[in-house]
Amino acid sequence: MDAAGQIAVVTGANRGIGREFVLELLERGATTVYATARRPELLEFDDPRVVPLRIDLLDHGSVVGAAETARDVTLLVNNAGISTGASLLTGELAEIHREMDTHFWGTLDMIRAFSPVLAANGGGAIVNVLSALSWFAAPGTGSYAAAKAAEWNLTNGVRLELADQGTLVQGVHLGAAATDISAGYDGPKIDPQEVPRRSLDALATESIEVVVDDWSAMVKASLSRSPAEFYGQLGELLRAG
Repeated sequence: MDAAGQIAVVTGANRGIGREFVLELLERGATTVYATARRPELLEFDDPRVVPLRIDLLDHGSVVGAAETARDVTLLVNNAGISTGASLLTGELAEIHREMDTHFWGTLDMIRAFSPVLAANGGGAIVNVLSALSWFAAPGTGSYAAAKAAEWNLTNGVRLELADQGTLVQGVHLGAAATDISAGYDGPKIDPQEVPRRSLDALATESIEVVVDDWSAMVKASLSRSPAEFYGQLGELLRAG
């Protein structure tokens, strides 16, 4: 799938990686980009191809309403997310629920609402912005990592279910990007522009998984080894950092 001529929906388009997806899609010749946010009046794009649209992943009605409005979509980018920092054992259960409701249930709600639209328009593609934390957990990330792990296998599951209608489902993994959501992280961060660039390049070759940075590649490579080995290495990296 080439981005040129596509009609896309991008969730969480008000900042960070979502905003960069909108800009990259425009740069590559997308016909229309539905830029979505909980408060679309705050979106700032100076391009007539951008159509602001309200979507709150915790509001099923807004998701259904958006799918009814954007009947011409050929590409869905599920980017919106949160990070509460809630501990699995001592954090507020409401915050842990909010992470899972956003990343798992919210993403699933979007896919269920928009997959018939994609089917009607020839199949198209879905991009789920995931994380290296889909594959491991680090101190302070338990709730977020659990939600991203669920979203990762959701991505695998819907890929199989949507294959017959010709919808490609891509998962995108990265460590940390220089965005608001990682403001409290002191480690290396990639330029958020790199995420849509790598994702859209991979869509052009029908790649179903994108490993954006070296950190994600290292974590993925560790999955065939003992978890004890990986978490021992992780501890050394955290102490060194």
